[in-house]
Amino acid sequence: MRRIIINTLSRIGYKDVVQADNGKTGLQKLDEGGVDVIITDWNMPEMDGLEFVKRVRSGPYKEVPILMVTTNAAKEDIVEALQAGVNNYVVKPFTPETLKEKIELLINS
Repeated sequence: MRRIIINTLSRIGYKDVVQADNGKTGLQKLDEGGVDVIITDWNMPEMDGLEFVKRVRSGPYKEVPILMVTTNAAKEDIVEALQAGVNNYVVKPFTPETLKEKIELLINS
């Protein structure tokens, strides 16, 4: 899924992408700097997306906008993600246009 998202980002004009295979690695990448928007999946090994979001929101990167991409479409899941600090939410499967719209909303808000 990560490869699909990276390829989609490239096709819609976002070429400078940093990737991580789980939430722990994601936090390390944030420490390296240069991240303007975070796109995370809910379901990841070692540290899931929800825990990752909570850690980001409690640390020095709390202002970085977060887009969660997931198969969890239940209203309760969306509410839980938003309460954890997600700025926007995309349910899989999604189109490149949907991803682009959500990213642009985050960047322009």
